[in-house]
Amino acid sequence: MKQNYIYYFTLIFCFVTNSISAQNGEIQGSISDDLATIPFANVYLEGTTIGTSSNEKGQFILQHIPSGKYTLIVKFLGYHTLSKKVSISENEKLTLQLNLNAASEQLEETVVSGTLKAVSRSESPVPVEVYSPTFLKKNPTASIFEALQNVNGVRPQINCNVCNTGDIHINGLEGPYTLVLIDGMPIVSGLGTVYGLSGIPNSLIEQIEIVKGPASSLYGSEAVGGLINIITKSTLEAPEFFADSFVTGWGEYNLDIGTKFNVGKKATMLLSINYFNFNELIDNNNDNFTDLTLQDRISVFQKWSFQRDNNRVFSLAGRFFYEDRWGGELQWTPEFRGGDEIYGESIYTRRWEVLGKYQLPVKEKLLLSFSYNDHSQNSVYGDVAYIADQRIGFTQLTWDKKIGAHDILAGTALRYNFYNDNTTATVNADEVIIPSLFVQDEINLARQHSLLLGMRYDYDSRHGNIFTPRTAYRWKITDNDILRLNAGTGFRVVNLFTEEHAALTGARDVIVSETLEPEQSYNINLNYLKKIYTSNGSFVNIDASLFYTNFSNAILPDYDTNPNQIIYNNLDGKSVSQGVSINIDASLPSGFKFLLGGTFQDVRQTENGISSRQILTESYTGTWSLGYNFHSLKLAVDYTGNLYGPMRLPTLGQNDPRSDFSPIWSIQNIQFTYKGIKDFEFYGGVKNLLNWTPNHGNPFIIARANDPFDRNVDFDNNGNAIATADNPYALTFDPSYVYGPNQGIRGFFGVRYQLN
Repeated sequence: MKQNYIYYFTLIFCFVTNSISAQNGEIQGSISDDLATIPFANVYLEGTTIGTSSNEKGQFILQHIPSGKYTLIVKFLGYHTLSKKVSISENEKLTLQLNLNAASEQLEETVVSGTLKAVSRSESPVPVEVYSPTFLKKNPTASIFEALQNVNGVRPQINCNVCNTGDIHINGLEGPYTLVLIDGMPIVSGLGTVYGLSGIPNSLIEQIEIVKGPASSLYGSEAVGGLINIITKSTLEAPEFFADSFVTGWGEYNLDIGTKFNVGKKATMLLSINYFNFNELIDNNNDNFTDLTLQDRISVFQKWSFQRDNNRVFSLAGRFFYEDRWGGELQWTPEFRGGDEIYGESIYTRRWEVLGKYQLPVKEKLLLSFSYNDHSQNSVYGDVAYIADQRIGFTQLTWDKKIGAHDILAGTALRYNFYNDNTTATVNADEVIIPSLFVQDEINLARQHSLLLGMRYDYDSRHGNIFTPRTAYRWKITDNDILRLNAGTGFRVVNLFTEEHAALTGARDVIVSETLEPEQSYNINLNYLKKIYTSNGSFVNIDASLFYTNFSNAILPDYDTNPNQIIYNNLDGKSVSQGVSINIDASLPSGFKFLLGGTFQDVRQTENGISSRQILTESYTGTWSLGYNFHSLKLAVDYTGNLYGPMRLPTLGQNDPRSDFSPIWSIQNIQFTYKGIKDFEFYGGVKNLLNWTPNHGNPFIIARANDPFDRNVDFDNNGNAIATADNPYALTFDPSYVYGPNQGIRGFFGVRYQLN
């Protein structure tokens, strides 16, 4: 009742104010579907800071609207977004009855990553996978790195048993081949590829878009294997206040809080803070090393939106991230940092980012995008220090124009890279400015056929002229059948130590045997999308792809030639990733929903006529998400998991007793969510139900964990370890034998609160 009083008081106040001032108009109305009104739907005028949400009766009111033409947007989870053109004059009161259509599938979501412009997912010539916050909530995690573990064809790879840093693989390709964007800007790269992913809280995310295959023609270097675009919440769609906190049985604690508020009449600001802490010494595999890195991190995010004439875009965002993490021998304390008495890996990360978009005040659609990030790394791996600084600046101007059957996007970009560290690989600071030009033309050949042609030119003073073309063809066979064919090239310039964590940890010597040239690739991808509607109201969506990627000049670590070395050079041959991927998404009238995915892939290198499987790459993977709502109990149950086939592992020669291949392994989770109290959600469950960890079936995981500085290892004249009574397998200290998380079964419990 109190909310009703507030609502009616607002109407009376607005009426009196407008009668006196006679300055601005207003829009009021109600929102419903075919059965009932819809409370707490987001309602706003696109390109402005004017927005609200419907009350518990589905009613809304937008006030103080300057006269003009607008696009009214209505969004609510589980429904298609409503877009309606409206025109309002001074002192006009417009009343609307708005009807939303339930969305049994997500094909009409707006995506931007495939072509750098907003289009319906079904109309995009480039296949784009979309994942919403609802998907992420089915298995709550503290960062985007962990959240992607249930996405088909995408695998978070932990690269170190001691510090637990990692990267993200797409279709079996190594993490540095994946470009991670925030709101379309290349924020996460270089050092951030390894050390910055854990600092992106899920509470900021509006949706995640994934493109598999090269995207260098639009995004430049690093988009060789695919890209992940993390789109943050808009200031208008975010709730007034939200909080999400959970704890686990291992002692992990995560807190997300956020709010939004108006700053003056033409600006809205979203503020979000994430804090994560884990401070427990756990050693379930009894090797005297921490099973999980101790972590203490905080991330602060701000996003500003400004109202401008003619609904032009202007937004600014910034994020500060700090993390202190360490792993190692249980008796390690900070006083041993960098010494050779007790082994520990300690990493201090300080990072800040700023990004923005500004639409120029001209008739043509010109959009200026810009970003800058500064990453400072202070870390030690035993007695080896790694001190690094990286600064990346990026600016891009795009022109979007439709001319007849042609939808043209042209642009220019300028990227500034600065990198310096204390390793032998960096004699002088690496500083370069890379100018770029790009153009793409999407041609509407006929009602069911479209063709996209694109080309990018980059000039890198270290490597000269670089051209990356792409093409895409879309055939909409019927409204329920879409066939897409994509082909393109990619290139990538390598910063070795920023991306290859294994080069810094353990006792292996790092050998860079030649000047490393840029990696180049070409890719072809065939995608088929099928929608099936049944007479009983069921919906099934099938998304299948064939992919092939061929790399030249591939740079991969060689663990095999010498067990005491990691050798880096350009592959004198080819590296190929090929396979098939399929997703099946279904929604049944009973309320049961499931998403099943599977990828079969062959990733191997061929050099001197000899072909071998790529190390730490699975031959097949499966993912699933099963959910059911007990409406009478206001209870939802979600069962999620993944399955990975065998992968080749980095052992230390023929005498190493550890298995050369991983077993088939699976991480499975179950969650129960109760929504019986207004504005609250209570959730809890069990992670890693099977209690699987990599030490199952192995005598040990970390080689020579009892002698991390190799004091008791004898070597021959060639530098090879010799078998002794104390070292019967002739091993050196090596924590790189890792292919999955060391965390076993654990419970979790959390609470969410949202005020609209």
